[in-house]
Amino acid sequence: MKKKTIGIPRAFLYYRYKELWLNFFQLLNYKVIISPETTKEILENGKKYSIDESCLSSKIYLGHVYYLINKCDYILVPRVCNYGASEKVCVKFNAMYDIIKNTFPNTNIIDYNIENTKKSSESKALIKLGIKLTKRPLKVIISYLKARKIEKKHYKYEMKKQESLLLKNNPKILIVSHPYNTYDNYIGSPIIKLLRKYKIEVIYSDKLNRKKSKKYAKKLSPTLYWLYSKELIGSIIYYQHKIDGIIFLTSFPCGPDSLVNELMIRKITNIPTLNILVDELTSYTGLETRIESFIDIIKERCDNNG
Repeated sequence: MKKKTIGIPRAFLYYRYKELWLNFFQLLNYKVIISPETTKEILENGKKYSIDESCLSSKIYLGHVYYLINKCDYILVPRVCNYGASEKVCVKFNAMYDIIKNTFPNTNIIDYNIENTKKSSESKALIKLGIKLTKRPLKVIISYLKARKIEKKHYKYEMKKQESLLLKNNPKILIVSHPYNTYDNYIGSPIIKLLRKYKIEVIYSDKLNRKKSKKYAKKLSPTLYWLYSKELIGSIIYYQHKIDGIIFLTSFPCGPDSLVNELMIRKITNIPTLNILVDELTSYTGLETRIESFIDIIKERCDNNG
């Protein structure tokens, strides 16, 4: 019997949950198809189905969903409202399921709902989806626990690998950005490649233990609203004496980031910072000049302090 396929858009929460999703669905005997790296065509398709006011990351997400249509049996589009009363997320993660459902009404979408304030935790919601797909509760629970174990092992490995970079002698720059921006082929990858070209050790804000990062975030802003932002900015406090510069990377016009990044730049006075805002019209030639100038500042500071 041919395996049914689940398509996962390579955007948004894919970069947070890819190990969990991939292993969970494969253990349930589904074939998983992941959309390719973001291309100009994917972005253009996303723009075509988005309103102008959508952030670049949202447009890219719609482009990835569009790519998967007719290539799989189901497309995974989770809904995330909150992880608790004080752990809200941007409304786009709450609304994206409805946006996709209404934009592509004939598409087979599967979803699960994370809303801890209504007792719908990540684990309960995903297990519920698995049971809906397979009708085998015990297999679903075992598969979820195995997938979570693999995910934790992978995340620990990534954190350990990053800690080893801090021991190197090259200048180090912390990228404070959501993973779906940092690792996207259109938004963050060109910047990462440029930094590495100039022998910069790239440190990622999302590769710090999330619980630890949330704890540190309170020192910068005890009233910060968005969970994903807390997880990122806490890394600034943790790494502040181990890095030489910070790049804030945002997709235009992200509301939470525009507020949070400005707040952080005002609070951080002892480390050089660069704020990069990317949209579909961004010129990477001009951006390269800005980054090169920033690297020159950092290298000069390192030489003077060395």
